[in-house]
Amino acid sequence: MTTYILVAVGGFLLGVLLIIIINAIKKSANDEKILKANEIAKKIVEDAKQESETLKKEAVLEAKDKWFKTQKNYEDEIERRKKELHKLENEHNNRILKLDKRLEVLDKKEANLQNYEKKVKDKENELDKKHRELDNLVEEQNRKLSEIAKLSREEAVEILKNNLKNKARNEAAKEVREIIEHTKANAHKAVAGILATAIQRIAVDYVSESTVSVVSLPDDAMKGRIIGREGRNIRTFEKASGIDLVIDDTPEAVVLSGFDPVRREIARLALEKLISDGRIHPGRIEQVLEKTAKEMDQNLIKIGEQACMETNIHNISPNIVKLIGRLKYRTSYGQNVLQHSIEAAWIAGILAAELGLDQEIARRAGFLHDIGKAIDHEYDGSHASLGANVARKNGESKLIVNAIAAHHEEVEAESVYAVLTQIADAVSGARPGARREMLETYMKRLEKMEDIANSIEGVNKSFAIQAGRELRIIVDPVSVKDDKTVYIASDIAGKIESEMQYPGQIKVTVIRETRQSALAK
Repeated sequence: MTTYILVAVGGFLLGVLLIIIINAIKKSANDEKILKANEIAKKIVEDAKQESETLKKEAVLEAKDKWFKTQKNYEDEIERRKKELHKLENEHNNRILKLDKRLEVLDKKEANLQNYEKKVKDKENELDKKHRELDNLVEEQNRKLSEIAKLSREEAVEILKNNLKNKARNEAAKEVREIIEHTKANAHKAVAGILATAIQRIAVDYVSESTVSVVSLPDDAMKGRIIGREGRNIRTFEKASGIDLVIDDTPEAVVLSGFDPVRREIARLALEKLISDGRIHPGRIEQVLEKTAKEMDQNLIKIGEQACMETNIHNISPNIVKLIGRLKYRTSYGQNVLQHSIEAAWIAGILAAELGLDQEIARRAGFLHDIGKAIDHEYDGSHASLGANVARKNGESKLIVNAIAAHHEEVEAESVYAVLTQIADAVSGARPGARREMLETYMKRLEKMEDIANSIEGVNKSFAIQAGRELRIIVDPVSVKDDKTVYIASDIAGKIESEMQYPGQIKVTVIRETRQSALAK
């Protein structure tokens, strides 16, 4: 029993000892791990400190680099600004020097002008003195003439006045003729060169249109379908399009008649679509006409933009661009107005270049001068005034507005560009082949020209030649002297301007010829 107890106690003590030993071993292992963990933590802290120092140094270096770059950019910008300022300063100084030189020139001109004015004033005083002496001399001559001729003062004055008037008229006629010949001699070459250059560089083909359009039909049976039951199709078409549809005995064709060329073109295109589609009834007619009208609006804009590109004209209002497109379907004396406007633009630009003026302004004025013809059938007023109003409302400059309004001399020309526009319009419209007239109107115009010439005293015969561009007049050599031919030419030209309407210019040539003959026996 005691032995068992001792064994039990010994086993217990052994177990306690084992537990103590195991705990001691675990404690020793934990202390070792703690030491290792502390060493690792220290190492991590040291590494972190080293890395932070490295990052700090890199950040400082990067910041310094950026600062240096920024400073260099600022210095470069300051240097550039200094150069620009120096350049502007030099330009300013040069302008001041030029201005000073101009002021010196103006001062000299002013001094010369004052001297010239003084000389003119002295001449005027001297001329007044001579006039007074001449008046006294004339008075003395009149008195002596009255005593010699035994005429009253009034009768003598009248005779002397007539003599002086005839003499002055003859002298004036001689001087006028000399001035005209001298001016022609100096200006003819320059003017001919400018106009020849302008016309030579412009060659535009014209498309002649009338007030009717013809649409071909596949067969005559299509006419009945176009008319419709009891004429409902043709009535709908005419009402919706505003164009008369003429169906007669012409084989396989119908005629569209209307004053508005754009409406007529829309009607023609719509009718061709209806014929091609085959479905012709009131609803379909209205639908096709509406669709064709929208397509035509887009087409007009394209045509206007193309014309602007062709003439190198920019910044034009979209409203005016559309009106320019409408000009393609408008004619004047058989001349297409759009092509006429393009040609006038180039002629005006070339004339401006020859004269040292702004070509762009001249081309713009010539291009837009007939813009009123796109709407003159819709509103009251001339196409010049309507075009000027449209240009003004759409932001065109005063120079352009005045050039449009004055190109038929309805208002006074306020700039040289308005005069160039008139010239370009006349050259484009008056050149051979540009326009056509009805034979009856043409013959009446020629007869009217000859009648005006024949109504002048001293005219024997007159002939309208050069397609009405020149009027050649034969005068009586006995009753008409050479000096009087100047007055006859100017009187006839004035009457033609006041009594006739014509495109372009008419040259009046007066011919006086004396023939002497003798018979040898």
